Amino acid sequence: MHIDLNCDLGEGIGNDLELLPLVSSINIACCRHAGSPGQVLELLQHAKNHKLNVGVHPGFNDPENFGRLESNLPDHQIFAECLFQVGALNALADFAHIKLSHLKPHGALYHQASKSKTLADKIISIAERFQLAILGPPDSELQHSSKGKVPFISEGFADRQYQANGTLVPRNLPNAFIHDPITAALQAQKLVQTMGIQTLCIHGDQPDAFHFIQKLRCQLEKLGIEIRAFS
Repeated sequence: MHIDLNCDLGEGIGNDLELLPLVSSINIACCRHAGSPGQVLELLQHAKNHKLNVGVHPGFNDPENFGRLESNLPDHQIFAECLFQVGALNALADFAHIKLSHLKPHGALYHQASKSKTLADKIISIAERFQLAILGPPDSELQHSSKGKVPFISEGFADRQYQANGTLVPRNLPNAFIHDPITAALQAQKLVQTMGIQTLCIHGDQPDAFHFIQKLRCQLEKLGIEIRAFS
């Protein structure tokens, strides 16, 4: 059994370089919900040495809320914002001689596009234009819209609790997060076996992300789960 480990980086947290060796894929913020072009370009130049899957991580232009509040903008405006962000990140990656591999929407954009067919279609059209795979929840509108257009990589979360219906526990509830790497590894094993998860997300902005990911990797290996970048 194997799984990809992905992490959202370039968000100005300050731990990007120490997390790079611990994961197999990264999703780089597009400087709207967080981060800056200078930080992103430096991250890209370092990422090149680690042979990782490097993806683009567009989100709502709402840095005050870290892109985690839903937007009431019309879908065509969300599309234009996302297209702008992906194009800008692609230009920085091109300068760093990196070919982007995937697109993963950030925060509220991820959840809205997973539920709305219209918005999912627009996000997929951007991924198709830049020849990128799409990361998203299994059995979501993103997965359905991707069929016949771009590869879909089903994603689960190592550091978030799930509800009985398969959705994430809202961040504002006290039991939303998993802090124990052993519990996280067992959840990852279940996600792979029961839901066909191909990539596991760990948030780089969580407290002590470095030691959490380090211990999680050890626990996954003890369970016989190999860390391998998705192809």
